[in-house]
Amino acid sequence: MKTTTKTTTASAKTTSSLAGKAHRLQEILSGYQSVLVAFSGGVDSAYLAIAAQQAVGPRALAVTADSPSYPDVHRRLALSIARDFGFTHEMIHTDELQRPEYRANPANRCYYCKDELYSRLAAIAEERGFAVVVDGNNADDRGDYRPGRQAAREHGVRSPLDEADLTKDEIRALAMAAGLNSWNEPASACLSSRIPYGHAVTPEVLRQIEQAESLVRDLGFRVFRVRHHDQGSQGVLARLEIARAEMARALEPDINARLIAALKGLGYQYVSLDLQGYRLGSLNEALPLRPVS
Repeated sequence: MKTTTKTTTASAKTTSSLAGKAHRLQEILSGYQSVLVAFSGGVDSAYLAIAAQQAVGPRALAVTADSPSYPDVHRRLALSIARDFGFTHEMIHTDELQRPEYRANPANRCYYCKDELYSRLAAIAEERGFAVVVDGNNADDRGDYRPGRQAAREHGVRSPLDEADLTKDEIRALAMAAGLNSWNEPASACLSSRIPYGHAVTPEVLRQIEQAESLVRDLGFRVFRVRHHDQGSQGVLARLEIARAEMARALEPDINARLIAALKGLGYQYVSLDLQGYRLGSLNEALPLRPVS
């Protein structure tokens, strides 16, 4: 009985803490008066867009940046969420691929992408009178290597989820409570994140990666990445990072044969399965240092 009581008390405290953070988020957003949300369709920015609508109503605008590095599956998800929740939503086109610094794919590639995005959003906010631009960074992102945070600081972008001390798991819980069907969707990232640093980002490679991931998704895999390794004259390798819980299925003879045939059909000479499984930011493992952004 004592154990049950302690468990119930702990659960109540967790619920109370989460409610307090959600309330704090509403206070932050309400204090802006009007807000422009950088909305990718991922659970963080989706919940932020929902919360902004609750806080300031029609004075909130969600904007999605469309470019060759933005997966179509995320584009469709963003449009679906905006339609389901009825918040004001616009798509804009960004031109990060026109920037030679971005195409060169240095370790701080994300800086140039976010600089392009936030420049565009800041211009829209100024033109239309939105008080602040916000993004979906959360408390769990603080220790990760995210060069885009520098661009956010330079453009005065705020991160209210982080300011409210909300973690990814807490955001998922709040998103589920809000009725967001995609509350448990895997973390998303732009297609360029599949290309090792120093290898050029091109529209052709991005399309190949997107087609590859679409085929893997069609085979029923949920949490994965197709990492694209151009080995010059030796050909191009598709390195599959698949969640450990799904890895055994990738080795089933029929599924394995279909994976290999599908990816080779897209022009990959080699297909490998990474035994470490899927993990966020695996290409950062090759960096000599991972500075805190």
